Amino acid sequence: MRRTLPSLMALQCFEAAVRHLSFTRAAEELNLTQSAVSRQIRALEDFLGRALFERVKQRLVLTTAGEAYAAAIQDVLDRAEAATLQLMAYSGEGGVLTVAILPTFGSRWLVPRLGDFTARHPEIQLNLVTQVRPFDFDKVDADVAIHFGPALWPGAICHRLMGEEIVPVCAPSLLAGRVLGDPHELFDYTLLQHATRPQAWNDWLHAVGVAEVEGGLRGPRFEHFFMVIQAAIAGLGIAVLPQFLVQDELDKGLLVKAIDKPVASLHAYYLVHPATKADLYKVRVFRDWVLAQVAEDAADGATPR
Repeated sequence: MRRTLPSLMALQCFEAAVRHLSFTRAAEELNLTQSAVSRQIRALEDFLGRALFERVKQRLVLTTAGEAYAAAIQDVLDRAEAATLQLMAYSGEGGVLTVAILPTFGSRWLVPRLGDFTARHPEIQLNLVTQVRPFDFDKVDADVAIHFGPALWPGAICHRLMGEEIVPVCAPSLLAGRVLGDPHELFDYTLLQHATRPQAWNDWLHAVGVAEVEGGLRGPRFEHFFMVIQAAIAGLGIAVLPQFLVQDELDKGLLVKAIDKPVASLHAYYLVHPATKADLYKVRVFRDWVLAQVAEDAADGATPR
């Protein structure tokens, strides 16, 4: 199907004229004559059937249609330029790999290991972005995601990485050296909540045999794990957290287990990518590297399977 598109030269002239609000300065930038730029803009307006510029007191200004079109075209040209430079820089192999990560998992598990990946694959430039919930790969600029939950993601392939054990933790001062023996004692304290895992406390309480868990939903709520961790360290209450994500705080004595009853989470961490990108070089080597890192951790007993 033939696309309904104007010429690239016309778009370049339009984009330069928008930035400078001057055909003359746009012509200087593009190494063209002012009349050549004017012809390109006029041809673009004829193609669109809309005026893009108008003169107001001898000043060049965008029309309403011109403003709307400029915003869209700027993004298109930026992405086309980025793709061109990427292909030129990497000769068609590797390129930029955008990974959507969970903030705390990314900063505590993934990022410290990335030196090994970049040393092995200097042809791939990593771009890490934060996403805390599943998203549509067609609408978000990401090649791969790290996901916690069930192995369900429409149109994508999920590779299981690891499970986790969650355990109640708090600042040592909160319990004054005590360790709780009965889970019901937790209701005497503030229970810190995680916004993206609203059932975490109830899941843990059910697993240790507490039937009435309404109290597990009460307490201040935080958007990210690292905020929950900092709140627990500050003595604001007791948090139920993946043990491997707070092992450093436990080892340093910044946190202690409020009650020593780790419970396996119902879900797991997954590396996810669109099925259409399964054989893409940069996706494939990153996937294989992450799975190898997980296998090494499992062999060392560093993370639960």
